[in-house]
Amino acid sequence: MSITLASAAHLRRRARLAILLLLAGLLSGCACTTCDFGGDLPPRPARINHLAFFKLKNPADAVELIADCDAHLATIPGVLSYYAGTHLDVGRGNVDGDYDVGFFVGFETEEAYRQYVNHPSHVTVVEKWKPRWEWIRVHDVLDETP
Repeated sequence: MSITLASAAHLRRRARLAILLLLAGLLSGCACTTCDFGGDLPPRPARINHLAFFKLKNPADAVELIADCDAHLATIPGVLSYYAGTHLDVGRGNVDGDYDVGFFVGFETEEAYRQYVNHPSHVTVVEKWKPRWEWIRVHDVLDETP
């Protein structure tokens, strides 16, 4: 599958929107008494949200890793939302930017998540990239909103 620059840019824009929606969904669930989000909540990207952050041995490989994720992981059956990209530095000192690629994929069910993890495309991408990353941090977030 070949991705043109225009389609890659479109995918990045859609993925950024998904991340923003994810963050809005996580923040809107705040239980503190000082937050007042009021009104209707924005749509949530997925019930199960899988995030991975990669520190690569060669940071220049980030473009290739993102292309592999776009081509092989975004289209696995059961994927509801998806994004892969690089760190955005907006000058906030409390934001962790010690990674080369950030990855997000969302699922509606645990079964869809399990099928994704065991899917041959996922296994192949992990096997290809595991020797090339310095470390990976994985976070799974469950949206328990009814």
